[in-house]
Amino acid sequence: MAINYSERIPNNVNLADNRRLQRALEDWQPRFLNWWREMGPEGFQSRDIYLRTAISADAEGWASFGYVKMPDYRWGIFLAEREPDRQIAFGDHVGEPVWQEVPGEHRGMLRRLIVTQGDTEPASVEQQRHLGATAPSLYDLRNLFQVNVEEARHLWAMVYLLHAYFGRDGREEADALLERRSGNSDHPRILGAFNEKTPDWLSFFMFTYFTDRDGKYQLASLAESGFDPLARTCRFMLTEEAHHMFVGETGVGRVVARTCELMKQYPGAKVEEYGGIGLELLQKYINFHYSVSLDLFGSEISTNAANYFTAGLKGRFRESDRSDDHRLTTQHHKIAHCVGSRIVEEEQPSLKVINEILRDDYVGDSARGVLRWNKIIENAGIDFELKLPHRGFNRRIGDFASVKVSPEGAIISEDEWNSHLKDWLPTDSERAYVGSLMKTETEPGKYAGWLAAPARGINHQPLDFPYVKMGE
Repeated sequence: MAINYSERIPNNVNLADNRRLQRALEDWQPRFLNWWREMGPEGFQSRDIYLRTAISADAEGWASFGYVKMPDYRWGIFLAEREPDRQIAFGDHVGEPVWQEVPGEHRGMLRRLIVTQGDTEPASVEQQRHLGATAPSLYDLRNLFQVNVEEARHLWAMVYLLHAYFGRDGREEADALLERRSGNSDHPRILGAFNEKTPDWLSFFMFTYFTDRDGKYQLASLAESGFDPLARTCRFMLTEEAHHMFVGETGVGRVVARTCELMKQYPGAKVEEYGGIGLELLQKYINFHYSVSLDLFGSEISTNAANYFTAGLKGRFRESDRSDDHRLTTQHHKIAHCVGSRIVEEEQPSLKVINEILRDDYVGDSARGVLRWNKIIENAGIDFELKLPHRGFNRRIGDFASVKVSPEGAIISEDEWNSHLKDWLPTDSERAYVGSLMKTETEPGKYAGWLAAPARGINHQPLDFPYVKMGE
């Protein structure tokens, strides 16, 4: 049966007038729905969820709220409005008109960028598919599902580009996006962080704060692309990515707030005795998720990143706002580098360290949320400070992968690392304890005892609004 494109797939890319693209999506959509039913949120496919749906790219239409069953969600395809006379802002083609079609000489690199970004979207859905069974509230359950359907919509966005601009190769890559599986030993997802487990809601909040923040920076750098359809696609995706990071920051903040309440209520006691998550354990979760997310930016010195930049395919964060020549043929940038048993700063040509420039922006952004969590602790009158570990801590990619680095930034021996590992990263027993707290709460307005209630509801709804209709 042909798809009614004006109803089933909201879009601003003229799907109804493109028969070739229609046929490709008619073939792909059933495979997507099979993937969603197999690997999407488990146990809630028939529930009515209060979700936000994008039905147009303008301010009035990108956030339409209402109850919908997730398999019936309208996964649309939207690009930000086209900017007349937009020019390529960086690389060898700076000042030239942006491309509306794939430049032949950059076809392979461009496809690789789109596939890698596209692969992260279904991966996170797969990682989070079991969390619905242990949701701490209907508010949180709804937020999980909102993140899930939007990640799937971002998959649609990348698949649209593959189908519309890359012919048979693109169609094959789009199919492969539905064949890989997070954590599968034979067909894993492309990036390591998207093969990690998300076993509990504290991990989910950390993931949406740290790992989705990497997504923000990757999308923002692709939003600078000289390939205009990719840039416009990513600019629209960023409007939805902001909610994912909000879920993470406020989620961790609510855990911090509840922990502080318990610490004041039971002074001198371990909050774990009263069903809370101690600040020391929160620090270990921060250490893990932050370090895993740092790896997503790649090696400090990267020929691929330099080639993407020079070709005009992927820029820096807010490239257009930077005041240099946007070619980086003479500029230098300081990076942290291992020299023997020390970590030193050294200057490298900026073009070689594009990944590290992007990682620097990410580090500063991540730190701002930690400051807000620490403000909650300070306002509670508790003497404790959460910190981001050194960027070399627990790294598996890049210069720091070959050494062991403490959270404070000292290179240490393997023996010292092993002796302190239990102090720096969550142990199996600590993860099991957090898992033991994951008891579902499905009464509207009620929240599990290990986190505080949110400050406000969704779309001006009250906190006791039935965000998910649980039925009988």
